[in-house]
Amino acid sequence: MINVLPDRTAALNFGEAGPFTPERRDLLPDWRNILRRESRAWALARAEAAGGPRVLIPTLVGGLAHAGVVESLLAVALTLRGAAVEFLLCDGALGACQLALHGATVSAERLAAGELDRVLCGACHSVGVQTLEGLGLPMHRLSGLLEPSDRRAAEAEAASVPYAEIAGYTRGGLPLGEHALAGTLRFFAVGTLDDEPLAAPVLRRYLAAGRLTARALRRLLAGRRIDRSAFHHGIYVPQGVVRAVLAGAGVPLVTWNPAYRRSCFVFSHGDTYHHTMLDEPVGAWEQLVLDSDDRATLASYLSSRLDGARDWIWYHESPESDLDSFVARSGLDLDRPVVGAFSNVMWDARLHFRSSAYSDQIDWLVDTVAWAGARPEVQLVIRVHPAEIRGTVPSRQRLVDVLRDRIGRLPRNLVLVAPDDPVSSYALAALCAPVLVFGTKAAIEFAAAGLDVVTVGDAWTRGKRVTRDPGGPSEYRKLLLSLPSAAPSASRIERARRYAYHVFLRRMIPLPMFTSTGDDPPLRVAFETLDALRPGRDPGLDVVCDGILHGRPFVYDAQRYGPADGHLLAL
Repeated sequence: MINVLPDRTAALNFGEAGPFTPERRDLLPDWRNILRRESRAWALARAEAAGGPRVLIPTLVGGLAHAGVVESLLAVALTLRGAAVEFLLCDGALGACQLALHGATVSAERLAAGELDRVLCGACHSVGVQTLEGLGLPMHRLSGLLEPSDRRAAEAEAASVPYAEIAGYTRGGLPLGEHALAGTLRFFAVGTLDDEPLAAPVLRRYLAAGRLTARALRRLLAGRRIDRSAFHHGIYVPQGVVRAVLAGAGVPLVTWNPAYRRSCFVFSHGDTYHHTMLDEPVGAWEQLVLDSDDRATLASYLSSRLDGARDWIWYHESPESDLDSFVARSGLDLDRPVVGAFSNVMWDARLHFRSSAYSDQIDWLVDTVAWAGARPEVQLVIRVHPAEIRGTVPSRQRLVDVLRDRIGRLPRNLVLVAPDDPVSSYALAALCAPVLVFGTKAAIEFAAAGLDVVTVGDAWTRGKRVTRDPGGPSEYRKLLLSLPSAAPSASRIERARRYAYHVFLRRMIPLPMFTSTGDDPPLRVAFETLDALRPGRDPGLDVVCDGILHGRPFVYDAQRYGPADGHLLAL
């Protein structure tokens, strides 16, 4: 059986996305060279860790270079703490995955035809190998865990499920259909597959890929002891299936994602952070006592969010905080009440948030527009999320088009703010009473700024008693009758600020050994010696490793150690 997929693309061409150029390749960590300087220390660390807890890092999608960069460094840090780390990497075995993006890395026609391995997989695998192999740690490959009969069985199974039933399809307790749909929506970058002519064959490719992932991982678990696992995302294909298999096998698992703050990450136990942050007990933060330095640090960071100055994830290059030009071009009347509605990207909202009041944001916005149409004295401003065109995966389904299809003629007192409009969302929100949100994390910032926020979908603020959270459409429509609203109470604002401090300064864990590149991969490792990664040298890295190895909370003590960002230190 082929265990290593040959590199068909010497320049690491990512199919229709263009070349992974040598310059970008140089951003990957050269672990062989880095560790050569301390080869004896590294060899000793690996030998001492051989009998330690076995930690599986299923990076799988090697072409997601930022994932390999982070997980390779975590592997070093965990080894230095006595863990026996091993990797799992895909080598072209799946036929559909998170790296496939319609029109960017592979066309829908070629994915549907089963040609992903001819277009993308060689380059993807090469990036993963280049990132990980220099560590000298065990690396499993999916093809070594699968037989040809597994592929035939997976494809037959995917073909046998009626198209309308795929989303809810389960196998052996695994929600394979849910993950297949998530992967397909992300591939097409849409919130619904209704208008995609190749939706069915692509969805079946993702279903088969999920089945193959589950089969390979179960074989791996059956053949060796795995004590813990840590990996990126925890959603989509293959990572969502990996999470489900490991959880079903009782393996303690951790997922991670880059956070907004520069050099910061969010880690979670047992599930993707999109879910764990919703369910996190309020006891984790509601008793926080913020002193004047803490408040100054929080204020400094929230102010920096206006232009992303302290972030490595933001969506506006030069946000327009002066509203005069926006008012002039939009016709907004500042003498009349303004209610704001802030959307999510179409496909993003479908995947990340378990909606509460509404099944999706379109139904919510349709009801909101209908309310506005009957209230001509009120102005409704809908801010389309800038990530619709500026995000990592730009949406192919535009909110404005969907709304016009559903509603037809829009009321005259509705102002639609396009995703490329330079107006600052924060400046715009300050005009509104209240601010209506579906799932955007900006709800945290709006509430901490003293705005009255209504959470309709599952934004992280929901259930935290920092926003108003209607339980369903009827309750939401009843709430609309009371608009516009008064400012929230001082106690609610104070509670919102404690929660904001918890999210932005404690749950976003600083790992200063990663720095921004402004390219792809967007981050690189930066440290002098292995000692920088040993226990006791960096409090953020200690929190992460202790969480992975011992199940401790992923909460950074910013009140003790500071924000790990000199620009945010209180004066």
